[in-house]
Amino acid sequence: MAKVEWSAGIDSVSGALSKPGKNGQHSCSKMLLGTHRVAPTESSDCNRIYLRKKTVRATALSTKEIAARTRFATVKAAVADRAINLTTIGADQQAFEAQKNTAGGKKTFNAYLWKVCGQAYDAEHPRA
Repeated sequence: MAKVEWSAGIDSVSGALSKPGKNGQHSCSKMLLGTHRVAPTESSDCNRIYLRKKTVRATALSTKEIAARTRFATVKAAVADRAINLTTIGADQQAFEAQKNTAGGKKTFNAYLWKVCGQAYDAEHPRA
């Protein structure tokens, strides 16, 4: 296993360091992924780097995946519209403040709008 030594000022790296580009672009063909483990151990070597080949999906999208993608796109558009809608923003902000500090309440306004718009989508499109 390779050992990674970081330069001064870099304590750790976690996540994709480089991603494969889209077809036709000049970029690396593999993903370079760095991880940093913070679990207490006797070893100080807790950084790892992995190379992952670009993968191509072998199966077609299922109807469940298509439905999830459609729901996400629709709710995302509804949140964007509702966030700038002057007729509902005052009431939305009051409702957000009222639920923010309750059990299960959303802590950000954006998360609250996602919850409201997601519930509206689910009410209009019941699952079978």
